[in-house]
This record gives sequence, C-alpha cells and structure tokens, in this order.
Amino acid sequence: MNENIKILVVEDDRAVRNLISTTLQINDYEYDLAIDGKNALQLMTSNKYDIVFIDLGLPDIDGIEIIKKFRDFSTTPIIVISARTNDEDKIEALDAGADDFLTKPFNVDELLARVRSTLRRINYAENNSVEDKISFENGDIRIDYSSRSVFIKGEEIHLMPIEYSLLCLLAENVGKVLTHQYILKNIWVNYLASDLSSLRVYMTSLRKKIEKLTDDKYIQTHVGVGYKMIRINKSGEDEINGFNW
Repeated sequence: MNENIKILVVEDDRAVRNLISTTLQINDYEYDLAIDGKNALQLMTSNKYDIVFIDLGLPDIDGIEIIKKFRDFSTTPIIVISARTNDEDKIEALDAGADDFLTKPFNVDELLARVRSTLRRINYAENNSVEDKISFENGDIRIDYSSRSVFIKGEEIHLMPIEYSLLCLLAENVGKVLTHQYILKNIWVNYLASDLSSLRVYMTSLRKKIEKLTDDKYIQTHVGVGYKMIRINKSGEDEINGFNW
C-alpha cells in the first residue's frame, strides 16, 4: 500500500493535473495539488513530501526558480514534468536541483514507474551507505560518506541525490569502466529504456560541477559503453583498467 507516501503535484494544465492526480489516487498515493508557483511554495514550506512533481512552465514563477527556492530548505526528490526536450533544459533543471525529468506527453505507466524508481532509489541510498568507510579521496575529490558531502579542493559542492549516488558508484569502482546497464541497474534499480538519456544528462551535470573547481578530468566517457572514474595520482596516470557489466 502507498498511503504513507505523500506527493506534491505542481501543474497548471488542468488535463495533465487531472491525469496525474487520478493516477495517484487509483494507486493509493496521497497527494496535494498546486496550480502555480506561489501556491506550490506555500505547500512546500508547510508540508513534508516524499516526491514533488513540477512543471517548468508555470503562469507566475518559472519552475526553475521554484526548484532553486525549494532546494534552500529541502532535499525531497523533484521530478520535472515538461514539454521541453533538449538536453540544455534538462541540465538547467538538474543544476537547479531537480532529480529526474519526465517529458510530456507521457503515459501513466511511465509516471508510476518514475514514482516507484524514485522511492526505490531513496530506499537504496538509505540502506546501502558505505558504513565501513569514512571517506574516499582521489586527487582533488573527497567524499565524506557520514555526512554525504563532496568536496573539491576543500570546497563543498552541492550534488543532487542521483549525482551523489553516481559519484559514489564510480568511486567504489575507480579505474573500472562501468557499463550503462551496470550503472542503471545499481542506481535506477528497475530502470526504463529512457533512463539512458537521463544518465547521460546526469553525468554531464556531475562532470560540470567537478571540473568547475579543478583542471583534472575525473570522469571518462567510453562512447557506447559507459563511464569510468580515473585514479588521479602524482603522475596523473590512470592506474587500473577493467569492466563492470
């Protein structure tokens, strides 16, 4: 049963709002509705949600600004629902603090899959923390597992939950090429075919945040295969080779 899960839906389009609310109701999810940014912020500050769906094209405040404001006081997963399809818009939303992106038009099966995937990801992160390690260091990168914080040259960077999980997975397998399927299986758990596009966007965003503060290139793309974190040592060489499928 899903009655303990509470979801906020921020959508000004009545047809889309009704589709989402009906789907959530049928599947026993508790939900609140907001039709504009002002209403959304009021609900966000007075309630605790497990997931927030938000449209970027709101009538009063742009969805990106709502995400930024929400991230000032909450780490609740945000799934963007938008007709904007190019990678630049997705990266902007992720940089602002979104966790996932659902492109309009979508069907109810994909909507529910996103909800389940997000909830599993939260549960996975809570139950698979690296308890036997305090921190990870590689070149200028330091991950503090106890506080779930990431530092570049001593300066903390803000990562979304998925970005943090991706970085930890790469760190646990430093020097190894992780295939797309391996990453999706471990981070998205029950993933969809469309999640491969999301993976590329998240990796672009993660790489951008890291390389903003260091000249070293830590995440290497293996086109058509996957990604690898390079071990940075004094000579700047890549020490380990391997694959995880």
